[in-house]
Amino acid sequence: MAEMDTSSGGGHKKGPGVKKGKKMSTRVDLTPMVDLGFLLITFFIFTTTMSKPTALKLNLPADTKDPNQQNKLNDKSALTILLGKENNVFYYEGQLSPNGANFKASNFKEIRDEIMQKKNNTDTTFMVIIKPNDESNYKNVVDILDEMKITQVGRYALVDITPMEDQFVRITEGEPATAVPAAPAGKK
Repeated sequence: MAEMDTSSGGGHKKGPGVKKGKKMSTRVDLTPMVDLGFLLITFFIFTTTMSKPTALKLNLPADTKDPNQQNKLNDKSALTILLGKENNVFYYEGQLSPNGANFKASNFKEIRDEIMQKKNNTDTTFMVIIKPNDESNYKNVVDILDEMKITQVGRYALVDITPMEDQFVRITEGEPATAVPAAPAGKK
């Protein structure tokens, strides 16, 4: 509480020979204010709702007896989407043919229709494989992941692009081709 210091003596006389009176000082005791502050902080802490952690739902593959068959995918149920520079989108179904006959160009407006058409024409094992190259930007990756959510694709994977796929993307974008590194020879 506030206290008043009234220890100064005498009245309020003016004139020569009259001593000046001491000025009265006020002293504010802040103890109740601190108590009130802590009460308010405690009140707001107890009355707020804590944010619940959100987690990404993962669709894990079904268990199989043979681990080599765990992630096998039918060619007809796979759609691979390649992301290039300047919002370019490329795709192919199944495996990429060596001459690039099934390699097609698209954009973000048309790719949704392709995903939906492929999803409706395949069985439940439909999967989209997303492969951004070095020149694609973060926004394009997020946009294609949003397309997976919009089209309700349950199975998709974000994978590194192969050198051959990267060459097809660069050639289609009009860049000069560079040498594709040869595949390492397997042991016999």
